[in-house]
Amino acid sequence: MTGDPFVAHRSLLFTVAYEMLGSAADAEDVVQETWLRWADVDQDQVRDPRAYLVRTVTRQALNRLRSLSRRREDYIGEWLPEPILTTPDVADDVELAENLSIAMLTVLETLGPVERAVFVLHEVFETPYPEIAEAVGKTPAAVRQIAHRAREHVGARRPRMQVDRAEQEAVVAKFLAAVSTGDVQALVDVLAPDVVVVADGGGIATAARKPIVGARRVAAFLSKAAMLPDFVTATTWLNGMPGIRIDVGGEATAVSVVVEDGRITRVYAIRNPHKLGSLDKVADLRR
Repeated sequence: MTGDPFVAHRSLLFTVAYEMLGSAADAEDVVQETWLRWADVDQDQVRDPRAYLVRTVTRQALNRLRSLSRRREDYIGEWLPEPILTTPDVADDVELAENLSIAMLTVLETLGPVERAVFVLHEVFETPYPEIAEAVGKTPAAVRQIAHRAREHVGARRPRMQVDRAEQEAVVAKFLAAVSTGDVQALVDVLAPDVVVVADGGGIATAARKPIVGARRVAAFLSKAAMLPDFVTATTWLNGMPGIRIDVGGEATAVSVVVEDGRITRVYAIRNPHKLGSLDKVADLRR
């Protein structure tokens, strides 16, 4: 490979760090820390630069994840991942798009730091167990057991997502039209009976502190939003999935949804302004 391996693999390193942390800002910091360590190493002695860099970014992300876990315990209201703007072609890699989704990142939050690192490296990036073991400081046998536990844990909680892009886009379009007009019945029609809305304001932006459950309650809640002055909606691509951006009086909200059997089962609304810095720049994601 010609050129600097760090530059060649930077997008991969960001994707690994973001999958582990659920925060674009923290992922960027971790990638920067990885670059500093790469700059200090005798690169001629590194046999496999990609594996070395992934190992380094994993260790830095694990350190960051442990400190973030403590900070998130004190978070006001529901905590959701930081959304990132993506291009539609990210959805072409169905497995990557599903694992990058807000829904999946929310599930990954329920794993411990090492479990999350092992799951991400093995399930998403197909990293061999010996390489993961070196990155997380465990034996390959221990990593294999951790991966099995993490798979079972995630499998029991991950949504059975609709991966047909055309249907996803059609349902999101119906949802957007209903939200934009405040049409309660149209909202009820596109929502699953047991739909759940989770909002993240971080104690800064106004947001429901607890999840809202049930199509009627959710429809009534969303229809009121359309009555606000300067209410503007637009479709966008968030985390490899069709999503919605809502702007009200200069305040943005990123909305990600889960579609199952043609209806929306979960709505994630990120309103914390500290988490919306990545909505104006498309992220370059790689496996």
